[in-house]
Amino acid sequence: MARQLGLARALHHVLTLKIAITNHDGRISPVFDVARRLVLVDVEQGREATRKEEVLDQANPAARAQRIAEIGVDVLICGAISRPLQDMLTSSGIQVTPWVCGSVEKVLQAFLCGRLSDASFLMPGCCGRRRRVHGHRGSRGPI
Repeated sequence: MARQLGLARALHHVLTLKIAITNHDGRISPVFDVARRLVLVDVEQGREATRKEEVLDQANPAARAQRIAEIGVDVLICGAISRPLQDMLTSSGIQVTPWVCGSVEKVLQAFLCGRLSDASFLMPGCCGRRRRVHGHRGSRGPI
């Protein structure tokens, strides 16, 4: 939880941060590996600056990870994700926050306020109600 709060506080000092959130009918897609759409949000000084949708049509995990990196994503918020794909993303310097559920809007606001670690955003039956974030350069630690 301290890491999530630290990231939210750091947002206020970062010029721009690009967040990608998987989207299926306004809710977090349950499995990133087969998710078809992303909401891309550019955050400036802790606030949403721009938003757009991106279609993911890459079925190959390596191509999918490469596309996310090409877009310039700093943080990926998603539901379930396979370990190999998560490792590819983190090795590209992308912070992956998996096992998230809920509406895209509420998840985005929770992230911006440092509350994404609240139990209400954790996928049911997941991780014994604990979550780990996998961040830049492969660092790992609790949110």
